[in-house]
Amino acid sequence: MIENERKPDDIDISVQTQYLQDQSDPENNRYVFAYTVGIENRGAKPVKLLSRHWIITDDNDRVEEVRGTGVVGQQPMIGPGQVFHYTSGAVLTTGFGTMQGSYEMLSEDGEKFAAPIPAFLLSRPLTVH
Repeated sequence: MIENERKPDDIDISVQTQYLQDQSDPENNRYVFAYTVGIENRGAKPVKLLSRHWIITDDNDRVEEVRGTGVVGQQPMIGPGQVFHYTSGAVLTTGFGTMQGSYEMLSEDGEKFAAPIPAFLLSRPLTVH
């Protein structure tokens, strides 16, 4: 393997979601969700998270793209074997939706690469879709 070549499994991203009923207002089409992301560096060298790109799709197939520097005001350096966690939120006009995207990462040797964020569901609990 070439030294600066990235394997797709070097960065493992996991997401847990939660419907925030106390902040939601279904009568006015406002559904609030929190999501906690874990970004694990399974590679041999540190990486820095530079930016994020989210694609948020609600149950009406309305798509919103969000791009920005870092996450929750940080551009964390994640060492080999380390996991960085953060929690953020999304507001939808429907009780269901999906999110997916990618993080732009920077390796120790200056290589930029995309770490894909697998699609995950935002959903009110105990509802049938």
